[in-house]
Amino acid sequence: METNGSWLRTRGQRDSGKVSMTELFFDLVFVFAVTQLSHTLLEHLDLGGFLRTSALFLAIWWLWIFTSWCTNWLNPDTTAVRLLLFALMLGGLVLSSSIPQAFGATGLAFGLLFAVMQVGRSLFMVRAFRGHRDQRDNFLRMSLWLLLSGAFWLAGGLLEDQQRLICWLVALGIEYAAPAMYFRVPGLGRSRTSDWDVDGAHLAERCMLFVIIALGESLLVTGATFAGLAWTPATVAGFLAAFLGSVAMWWVYFDSGAEHASHRIAHSEDPGRLARVAYTYTHLLIVAGIIVCAVADELVLVHPDHASPAGTVAILGGPALYLSGNALFKWLTRERRFPPLSHLAGLVLLALMGGWVALAHPSALSLGIGTTLVMMTVAIWETRALRRGRAPGHASEA
Repeated sequence: METNGSWLRTRGQRDSGKVSMTELFFDLVFVFAVTQLSHTLLEHLDLGGFLRTSALFLAIWWLWIFTSWCTNWLNPDTTAVRLLLFALMLGGLVLSSSIPQAFGATGLAFGLLFAVMQVGRSLFMVRAFRGHRDQRDNFLRMSLWLLLSGAFWLAGGLLEDQQRLICWLVALGIEYAAPAMYFRVPGLGRSRTSDWDVDGAHLAERCMLFVIIALGESLLVTGATFAGLAWTPATVAGFLAAFLGSVAMWWVYFDSGAEHASHRIAHSEDPGRLARVAYTYTHLLIVAGIIVCAVADELVLVHPDHASPAGTVAILGGPALYLSGNALFKWLTRERRFPPLSHLAGLVLLALMGGWVALAHPSALSLGIGTTLVMMTVAIWETRALRRGRAPGHASEA
């Protein structure tokens, strides 16, 4: 019979920090969530739709990253932990299913289920760390913060439209501020980053896998959209631009940045501090960029000859979010004086494309090809700069 002590990983043993098949199985639920978010944004491509989809994305990301932190300590080969993850998977599927109508008929289901999943998982961690006072108190503080935000999630589900959005934004503000405030609770003190003694390599791998999931889903949506269209020169060009853009996005993140960051956090004296900033907060920009780029790719394929103002924002904004997230991520994990020059140059080029839009009103296809060329330029620039930087007598900021 398993005891709560056996629910925890044993650190230091061979493969103790390896991402398990149970964790990978859990992550697959979020393929559906990413699809739902991109489709919801595509159907409501205006300021209100952007705000609502952003709130839902922030909630989904927070649920996933908090669970990833927890499984960093939990042993997924134990029955209790597997049952926890399977329960969260079921909740995640229902939560994802409610996304399209989260500000309508399924709002109460979304708010209630999200609060229950967040609080329930944290209380599980309190029990798992019984006998480990510092970690137990850490998750007890976290549970209290999540109970507070949960009240706003539930209240929002009971309200309608704008009031629901306001309540849920307050809930998100509480949850996102909590780690930055070290989960301070009167009478219980505050946490320390040393309490968050994560296995850096494990958390880095989880985030890398999430990025792969998001990029893979983007490609699947592109392929499915292209399959339903007539193969004209415009749609073929849009398809190739979307594919090459996805490859360039993969290259920007995985060619050197992800591996270097994984090594850095694995050997950090305070991995909790680096994990909080570089992975918990910064990665949400990267994933958000992928989701918006998926929306942009579909717009370019379906409406290559015309770009609405909202569509233009999506086509330029997706790569801008992605490059901004990667620039911050690499800056934080490489201890540079400045973010990578290649990424800053890419952001400047995107800004110049915004000026081009104001002057010439280019088609969606032209914009899509342009953003792909920007992403490819950044990928090639960084790769060449890093290769030169490894040569004797050279230094590079990429």
